[in-house]
Amino acid sequence: MDIVFIRNLTIETTVGIHDWEKRQRRPVILDLELGSDCARAAAGDRIADALDYDAVTRRLTQFVSASRFELVETLAEGCATILREEFGCPWVRLTLNKPGAVGAGVDVGVVIARGNRSL
Repeated sequence: MDIVFIRNLTIETTVGIHDWEKRQRRPVILDLELGSDCARAAAGDRIADALDYDAVTRRLTQFVSASRFELVETLAEGCATILREEFGCPWVRLTLNKPGAVGAGVDVGVVIARGNRSL
């Protein structure tokens, strides 16, 4: 399996457990590794055979910016589900970073992996 990556996808959203977090949109940063078959795409040189990273970024931007969750874990799981179900990714590794969540200059977040990487 090959990997298509998207890094530093920054999206404004509402996520957090504190009242002030629920009132203020803040950025989260996504780094994605997506299982794909790059050989098939390369052989035909057609976007229809590739994982369209533009479509992925537009869809995740739409989902994340419209979301309101208390936990970054819930947001990350929702993103992974979209990638697997809507884009057919057999394997996803997603890092969700919430910069400054516990103080200036401190980043926190989660890294999740879903699916089967050995396909």
